[in-house]
Amino acid sequence: MTGPVRSGPVRRDVKPEPEPVGTGSVQFRSSLLTFLVNRFFFRFFFTGSVRCSGFPVPMPTPSNNNNQCVVCSKFNMEEGMAENQISPPHPIHRPPPSSQLPLSPTSISSSVKIILDILIRTTPQQIEPALASTGIIPTTEVVVEVLKLSYDYPFSAIKFFRWAGLAHKHSAHAWNLMVDLLGRNRLFESMWDAIRSMRQEKTLSLAAFASAFGNYCASGSFDDALMTFQVMDKYGIPNDVVAANSLLSAMCGENGCVLRALDFLETMKSKPEFGPDGDSFAILLEGLEKEGDAAKAKTTFGEMVVRVGWMPANVAAYDAFLMTLVRGEQVEEALKFLIVMKKNSCLPGLRFFSSALDILVKRKDSKNAILIWDVVVGNGNGLVPNLSMYNAMIGLLCDCNEVDDAFRLLDEMVFHGAFPDSFTYNVIFKCLLKNKKVGDAGKFFVEMVKNEWLPTHANFAAAITMFFEGDDPEMGVQIWNFMVENKVEPLDAAANALLLGLCKLDRLSELKRNADDMLDRRISIYESTMASLKSAYYKDGRGARDKYDGLARRWKTSLGR
Repeated sequence: MTGPVRSGPVRRDVKPEPEPVGTGSVQFRSSLLTFLVNRFFFRFFFTGSVRCSGFPVPMPTPSNNNNQCVVCSKFNMEEGMAENQISPPHPIHRPPPSSQLPLSPTSISSSVKIILDILIRTTPQQIEPALASTGIIPTTEVVVEVLKLSYDYPFSAIKFFRWAGLAHKHSAHAWNLMVDLLGRNRLFESMWDAIRSMRQEKTLSLAAFASAFGNYCASGSFDDALMTFQVMDKYGIPNDVVAANSLLSAMCGENGCVLRALDFLETMKSKPEFGPDGDSFAILLEGLEKEGDAAKAKTTFGEMVVRVGWMPANVAAYDAFLMTLVRGEQVEEALKFLIVMKKNSCLPGLRFFSSALDILVKRKDSKNAILIWDVVVGNGNGLVPNLSMYNAMIGLLCDCNEVDDAFRLLDEMVFHGAFPDSFTYNVIFKCLLKNKKVGDAGKFFVEMVKNEWLPTHANFAAAITMFFEGDDPEMGVQIWNFMVENKVEPLDAAANALLLGLCKLDRLSELKRNADDMLDRRISIYESTMASLKSAYYKDGRGARDKYDGLARRWKTSLGR
């Protein structure tokens, strides 16, 4: 999918704060008036553009006899604003103390550290002399790294950029970062000056305009973003479908703004030079997924099929559309669309499959989960689930006591390269125990041992209890003996389960022998278990009482160890 081409770190959490000034002073009003007059004079005579209705209108750029680029001239104005402590037309974030700089000492070079320290600590008037005194040659890599870490310090970044430009021409990557940095800090006039300079330097590309789209939309200036798209061809960048998709992506990236993107889609439909393609609809469907608008998602999906047809490669669109329905609790609708997609040789990707599975597991909706699974996985001609997906699905089926389907997935998973692990075996074993499937549980225990995946300690104890209650006490004894012989520890829970099972069957001699052995092994016998044993022994006559009393004395002694 073609999305916006962006450079630099993504920051959507900038909350600009204006710089405090003495707004009540005569000196301030005089300085502000002078600044506004000079600002208009500067923009007309040095940058070659004026602002009309808040948007830059391109004008012929005059020649630059001193070889200074347009953006550097504009940066001089920003320098004056900073040095005179006058708030910029778009308030910006002030840099935090250098001690709060979120940098890992090993993540950046020493040159970048030195430059960043200067940009943070030095006053605006002294930044360029301080940079010059370092003797550092600002290579392309250094410039890029510094700009990536300077988004919170736009004026300092401007001074650094101008200083670095004296040594060599900036790369296209550096220019794109500068455009993004200015736009991110809502210095849109300076951003446009940078774009014009990029045109002069022949480094301008769609990346700069994609950045402008994103930053205008992030500030809520959707009309400016649209007008940027409309004038970009005057800068030598065609406003084709790739550019239109970048604008769509920028609009859909902001919460609650997909309606603006849908309006722009209507414009795209009427313009053959940038008519919507599969990526256009995928971007819109992802935006509608984020907003949870299932109704508009259905309409948009239908338009996509009519306009661009069924495209097996357009997985992102299918993922987003189906996820919108699943999250909107329209799983049956999603299943219908999924079947139609498969008939047209189209399938969603693992993103949908994994996310939908997570949602259905949380809802304990095994019915729809297995239906979607069978459509998506199919008979080997669909997606290939991984082990975690198999475990999630088998776990859901076992929670819903659908053990037959769980066994089916267990048998097929190895053919997809997913080999069952401890979780796989134990969740099925637990389900068999819970549903008192005595015969199946016994066979499955043997299979687990052969495959070297042992039950958990809780499952060992539960198995012994279930086998004694399910008329197969010998299997319970066999499991206990296996634990002892293979030193499966801790043994406490399983040991008490064995004693209680023998007690209920009045197998007191065997019980006494096992209890003595357990005490010899320093296995903890619970007080509640001893109470049950006492009741059984005392009902069996005087001799049995004496045996219990002897056992009880040993047990009390063991408590003090």
